Amino acid sequence: MNRRKFLGGASAMIALPFLSSLHPRTARGADPGVPRRFVGFYLPCGIVMSNFTPAMEGPAWTSPILAPLDTYRSKLLVLTGIDNKPGRSEGGGDHAAGTGSFLTAKHVRKTAGADILNGISLDQVLAKPLSEGLPLPSLELGTDGGAAVGDCDTGYSCAYARSIAWSGPTSPLPKQTNPAAVFDRLFAGYDPDASAAEIQKRKVYRSSVLDGALGDATSLRGKLGRTDQAKLDEYLNAVRELELRVNKPVKVCRPGVRPSGTLPFHERSRAMIDLIAIAFECDLTRVVTFMLGNAGAGTVHSQIGISEGHHELSHHMGSAANQQKLTQINIWEMGELAYLLGKLQAIQDSNGMTALDNSIVFCSSEIEDGDAHRHTNLPVILAGGGGGTIATGTHRRYAGGPPMADLFIAIAGGLGVNLATFGDDGTKPLAGIRV
Repeated sequence: MNRRKFLGGASAMIALPFLSSLHPRTARGADPGVPRRFVGFYLPCGIVMSNFTPAMEGPAWTSPILAPLDTYRSKLLVLTGIDNKPGRSEGGGDHAAGTGSFLTAKHVRKTAGADILNGISLDQVLAKPLSEGLPLPSLELGTDGGAAVGDCDTGYSCAYARSIAWSGPTSPLPKQTNPAAVFDRLFAGYDPDASAAEIQKRKVYRSSVLDGALGDATSLRGKLGRTDQAKLDEYLNAVRELELRVNKPVKVCRPGVRPSGTLPFHERSRAMIDLIAIAFECDLTRVVTFMLGNAGAGTVHSQIGISEGHHELSHHMGSAANQQKLTQINIWEMGELAYLLGKLQAIQDSNGMTALDNSIVFCSSEIEDGDAHRHTNLPVILAGGGGGTIATGTHRRYAGGPPMADLFIAIAGGLGVNLATFGDDGTKPLAGIRV
């Protein structure tokens, strides 16, 4: 068979599969259906639990720290009493150990060298099924950068302190902290002056290329053996499915103005949250992790009039003054979460629900209290409804310290991904999460 025949005309734009002598390539395209999304939202240095924990269970909860989220209370599930015991450190380093375990629920190996060891994180378990066929399986964002090597916390690698997304036991996924670079990654080649008609014209042109490729390939079918004919038929069906996707009514996605790459901390946070919402609205990915600081972050929150570093204040030693400043920081952090929820609430999905309704946003910290460094009774907020699968609108208090990993199993199930186990100690879906 002369391979030159495969490279002529329109088929040069879409390479046909190699047949007998080479591994076949397949193109996949399917209706993604109702979008389900996941956001892992990380807060550093713990929470002032006395000002976070509602006094009562049920829908009538109140909390000073959670006040910025009041608008969305019907779409919130506030959880207390959940433990992440795998996050405990070995002789100090609770910030890094807890952050490494934040979405993996695995006990990480204590090392500052290259022999790091963790588990796959929840976001990466969800990325393949939720984002299948989209440009990006997942998006990892944050406000603070830094290398993933070296000692960041009492003998724990910076890989644990600066990454919550892990594609495998030794593979932390680096996050992007430059809003301009994220914009360029998402919207390379974006033309802000293109009209809807021009966008549709480009789409039609791409479909015509597919038609040409299919015509060329079909003409070759009679010259192939039976095995290669079957392979070619499979390929042509896949390309036709792709064409059907291309010919769907065009959704004009306008990401707006490219953000600056040099923004102060609080503006950088908002820019990143804007990009999360844009990535979801344009359906570029359905899984995002966001770190509002690295483990043990020493951020100075001057935007709310605080001059001490966050980590310094978190070692409050029972000081009422320090705890009040920490509460101010926590309230500001909840304002950032509320800003994200508002952005998702403003996105209308194809099923008549909002992106917030179809998402699950998990928000927590690596430790409970910044002074005690506990990994029990962690502050947990779930927001969104998972497409109607999550029982929101209440505060639920758990006794006995059920594992965070069980919560992750319940979250995955709410998003249509069934897990029998997860992490070190997840064995069943946490009760009271699903409707």
